[in-house]
Amino acid sequence: MQGKPVRESVVEMIQIVRPGDANPLGMAFGGTVVAWMDMAGAVSAVRHARRPVVTASIDNLSFISPIHMGEFVVIRASVNYTHRTSMEVGVWIESENPLTGERKPTTHGYLTFVALDERGQPAPVPPVVPETIEEKQRHKEAKRRRDYKLKMREEQEL
Repeated sequence: MQGKPVRESVVEMIQIVRPGDANPLGMAFGGTVVAWMDMAGAVSAVRHARRPVVTASIDNLSFISPIHMGEFVVIRASVNYTHRTSMEVGVWIESENPLTGERKPTTHGYLTFVALDERGQPAPVPPVVPETIEEKQRHKEAKRRRDYKLKMREEQEL
């Protein structure tokens, strides 16, 4: 299967924190933010695999700063690493003040998706081909995270 460059999986979505997305203090609910991350990650994974996908795991999820009601939420996602049927997608979120344009990092995490065939079974995905220095670094780090997860899973089974 021929590889595909990271750029073919890049997604940028914009949301606005509305009253229904916010807690009584006017900050976005964490669950809402995670749902946005999952959606952007799934779009990225589907763009790469060109197959339906399901979320397998969310790792290293970090909330750095709150997102306030009325702010724009800039969500970026791209495939960092692929294995036989799975893909790690990095998702980064910034809040943007709609009046000043000032942006600040708020959330990031890594989501693993599994591609599915017509019967709902795991299906092969093309390898991702990192091209830039940053993409190569993210690819290397993603492989390290995957190896660590597998090692931890093996140790738990003992």
